[in-house]
Amino acid sequence: AFNRSATMTQIVLQHYEKPAARRHLWVGLVMAVVALAFGIEQAVAWLTAHPMAARGLEASLLAGAATGLGALPILMLRRPSERLMAPMLGLAGGMMLAASLFSLLVPAVQTVAASDMPWALGLATAAALLAGVGAMQTLDRRLPHEHVEAVESSGLQPNVALVVAAIAIHNVPEGLAVGVAAAAGADHGMSLGIAIQNVPEGWIVASAMLALGAAPLRAALIALGTGLVEPVGGLFGVIASTVAGAALPLALAAAAGAMLWVVSHEMIPASHKPGRIGAGTAGLAAGFAVMTTLASVF
Repeated sequence: AFNRSATMTQIVLQHYEKPAARRHLWVGLVMAVVALAFGIEQAVAWLTAHPMAARGLEASLLAGAATGLGALPILMLRRPSERLMAPMLGLAGGMMLAASLFSLLVPAVQTVAASDMPWALGLATAAALLAGVGAMQTLDRRLPHEHVEAVESSGLQPNVALVVAAIAIHNVPEGLAVGVAAAAGADHGMSLGIAIQNVPEGWIVASAMLALGAAPLRAALIALGTGLVEPVGGLFGVIASTVAGAALPLALAAAAGAMLWVVSHEMIPASHKPGRIGAGTAGLAAGFAVMTTLASVF
């Protein structure tokens, strides 16, 4: 296999040593650069024409970057103590739960109630919420991954890529929800709340990477990288919110369903382990209270 690879590499190098082949290579590179520049120009023009969409993408980017900010303590304080893990996870879960209610479901229900077909649109909105849950459940089943909390609790050493995949599953719906809500003008402090709860998450993720053998700086960079998955979800949320029109409640409800799945499937079980139920519940309530305040102010 090595000999075949070396032979192929030599053939490619010899091919591009020829003047005609080099010209073709440069033409291809120029075409790729022009296509990239055109794509960026069109994206900027679209975002300029849709300022709320630009705001949604910016909100998801800032929320994801907060994960990297939360990973910085790993360079000095190393891992959070076991006593802190339950309330930190509970806090994140409570804020996500409240955000899905105040910034997604409430605006969706208000829009449905003011429509000409509340029954039909209400049933469709409920179906969209369940579809969001179902989509996350399907993604969880089909994408190989290892949950972050299993790194500390078990003596096993899961693959780093599988742990990163699990974090991506968690972060995509967060970005989706922030993008939908901000682009629809229904943020109500959601982007700030998600950014706040991403700070302790970044510390937890970086500590898991540290437990898997990563150096502190590399662990912090991996945590930042997983946070930057959120703008990908934010982009889909922005597009969905922009093109939804009258079906906007469906987009909001689907994002809420995805968030509810993350809270129920990951955050609550991780924060309510035996011996930590009280601390996890306290963190959950505190997180809900923080988002209640943000929703009231914004």
